[in-house]
Amino acid sequence: MNYLQIEFTDPPSCAGSVYSKLKRKIKRRPLRKFVLDVLSFTGKDKWELSILFCDDQFIHTLNKNYRNKDEATDVLTFAQMDLETEFPTVSDRFNAGDVAISLETLEKNSEYFNVSVNDELKRLLVHGILHLSGMDHANNDPDQEMLVYQEKILAEFPQVMLI
Repeated sequence: MNYLQIEFTDPPSCAGSVYSKLKRKIKRRPLRKFVLDVLSFTGKDKWELSILFCDDQFIHTLNKNYRNKDEATDVLTFAQMDLETEFPTVSDRFNAGDVAISLETLEKNSEYFNVSVNDELKRLLVHGILHLSGMDHANNDPDQEMLVYQEKILAEFPQVMLI
């Protein structure tokens, strides 16, 4: 059984913002089910991870502090452990790490790539999970192994509505 924690930041002046609008629209139960189904589909068991939804300002700060990139981004992952390291835990769970998603950049991406906000949200969630799984990509070329696998996973869940 996998464990998932979902959090939302509360920016000081978010009333009426893209972040605030999307935060209200996200369906939390379907979101939880989707992430747990993706973990199951990818063969992950006893994983513990958290997902943080934030605005561009928050993810910009994370990106600057942890990646030395002075810009907002769509998704960041913070792995907690080396996937090859065995470690004992009380709960026998694997603490995979954290996924941070900017709802503002998510909406910009959906417009740029001409996809629904729902599809882009699913893509960013899967993308974060794959990074926590140890996968990576050098650029955004869709022929890279991680991105091909990402699209394969998404094809398994076309009817899922998170927003």
